[in-house]
This record gives sequence, structure tokens and C-alpha cells, in this order.
Amino acid sequence: MTIVDEVDDTAKKIGAISCIVVREDGSLFGTNNDWLGFLGNLKHQQPDWRADAGPCTVIGAGGGGRAVIYGLLARRRQGITAGEPDPGKSREDRRGIWRTDHRLPLGRTPCAARRRDDSRQCHQSRHGWRSALDINLDKLSPTALAADIIYTPLESPFLAAAAERQNKTVNGLGMLLFQGPPAWKRWFGVEPTVTDELRAIMEKSILAD
Repeated sequence: MTIVDEVDDTAKKIGAISCIVVREDGSLFGTNNDWLGFLGNLKHQQPDWRADAGPCTVIGAGGGGRAVIYGLLARRRQGITAGEPDPGKSREDRRGIWRTDHRLPLGRTPCAARRRDDSRQCHQSRHGWRSALDINLDKLSPTALAADIIYTPLESPFLAAAAERQNKTVNGLGMLLFQGPPAWKRWFGVEPTVTDELRAIMEKSILAD
């Protein structure tokens, strides 16, 4: 965010940019499309998903986690709990979006196992190269949706544990795909369509690795 000439309001609220546009005069403009990718992925993979179906828990307060929070806030105004499980994170990293939007309550140790039984959503924002969260899903509602924004592997330990309980799951590949079209529109004036064929190609490539 510090190397671009202008940052839009969305990226300022999220606290991170995911897209840089080089303008005709050579200046750099920064925005964030990850929240659009997150919502687009949910809509594509789980068409019946509703943000207001129940409380949401977001685990992770990095740039990706804050983008998820921003997306959820765009669809609902309450019932969102968020926190950073990594004690190594700086206080500056942890406060992010909830310093901008006070409608978001910050929980100290948000955990699906500690949510009430009618939880509907549980979102884990973690990078694939970090160790898996030690989280017990025994009390997670059978109707809850578990989403992880990483896509390598396609099924994280968190999603595998949720799937074993027969919970619906969504990985992060679609978030990567759906954040692309708005970037292409800004760069080239063309808005590609995310198709099942494109997703299958990406999945095949990831599995091949």
C-alpha cells in the first residue's frame, strides 16, 4: 500500500491491496478484489448459502482474513466474530478492519468448538504453508458451512475434518478465480467469465504438483 500513489476506500478498510493498476500517466492505483473473490466463490460453490443464515466466525486477521470480513459485512451487519489465532502477529496486524468498522466484534479466541450449536458459517483464513489449526469441530452445527481460502492443498486439514462430519465445505480456489475478472476489467477493459472448465483445469494443475 505504501508504494502506490492512490489506494481506494475498499483497500483502506481491508488494510491490504490485491490489485495494482498502472494509469496512463504512470501513477499506481491500488484496490482489493479478494472480497469479491470470496463471495463469488461461495455463490458458485454453494448457491443456497446466505450470509444471514447464522453467526459467522473468521479465524485469521491477515489481508485475506480481513477481505473475508469485508465481504461478510457487505452481506450482513451483525453476528460476525473475528480474531487472530497466531500470537506472533503484531497488534497492528490484528486490529485492521474492525478499527474501521465498529460493527465487527473481535473475539479473543474464536473457535468453532466454542460457538453455540446453531452456528451456520465458519471461515478459516490461513496460508497453506503454515501448520494446521488445532481446532475441535465437535460442536459445529451439521448445517454449518466450512470455508478455507487456501487452495494448495485443495482440501486442507480443516476442510477434511469438516467434511468427515458431513459439513459442506468450500476451498479457496474459487476465491482466486473470482477475484480475477474485476482485475482484468480494470487492466484490459475485458471481464472474463469463470467457468467449471476453467476451475477443472486449475484443479488438475494443482493436483499434478
